[in-house]
Amino acid sequence: MALKITLKANERLVAGGAVIRNTSGKCELVIENNVPILREREILSEKKATTPCRRIYFIIQLMYIDEANIAEYHKTYWSLVNDVVQAAPSTITLINQINEQILAGRHYQALKIAKRLIEYEDEAMAQAARSGGG
Repeated sequence: MALKITLKANERLVAGGAVIRNTSGKCELVIENNVPILREREILSEKKATTPCRRIYFIIQLMYIDEANIAEYHKTYWSLVNDVVQAAPSTITLINQINEQILAGRHYQALKIAKRLIEYEDEAMAQAARSGGG
């Protein structure tokens, strides 16, 4: 089944490892085969992966778009997850949901849950800052 994507001017996406940028007005693309696709709003740069949960998202993103190096990404992922769970055991439910998706090879679904993990982390950090703990 084909996927129709509309890009705004200067919007980017990654499709099958290629970065595509629309340089003019609205543009419609049809992706006719099964390749990993991330819209610009879903892409997290390495520079912005500044917290433990953002680093988890970033490494899952790499798993999704660069399957050739997935074994190395898996090693990094499991190390990051272990550190996060040790530091914040309250993340275990979301981490387990992500793990299920990773183990099943459903990296895009894992990214969606990892986004919720980032939101959880942001909320916890804001709460700690409000209470004087950060």
